[in-house]
Amino acid sequence: MPGKPTTIFRASLRPKLYRDIEIEAGKSLYDLAAAIVSAFDFDLDHAFGFYSSMKGNYGKSLRKYELFADRGEGDPDDMGVEATPMATAFPRTGAKMLFLFDYGDDWRFNVEMIGTGEKVPRGRYPRVLSKAGDAPIQYPPYEGDDE
Repeated sequence: MPGKPTTIFRASLRPKLYRDIEIEAGKSLYDLAAAIVSAFDFDLDHAFGFYSSMKGNYGKSLRKYELFADRGEGDPDDMGVEATPMATAFPRTGAKMLFLFDYGDDWRFNVEMIGTGEKVPRGRYPRVLSKAGDAPIQYPPYEGDDE
């Protein structure tokens, strides 16, 4: 009996700084965001969104999925992340979006659906399949700090 389907994503900050993440298919964009943030040892403590424009002004993206929309804030045409399935934003292998986390610190992850799989018995998901590079510190000390 085959396992339940999974989706595999590569979330990268730079070409040699990425995480390959496997997550159960059918999860929401919020779940994917939480998996990405966790894979880089960040805290999920800021607003975020997924944008179809990978470079330049993400606000002019044709497709936008934002946490603000779930909270009743922002542009009324934008979709939320909590009820939007990952497959809506990533309908096929090779689909890409910009994941912008923390609008103040502006963490920009390029996210690409790189494949599919099957859930293994007793496997814990989401899970990191591979890593390249050391994760940056989410809150580096400011130069003016006395500590």
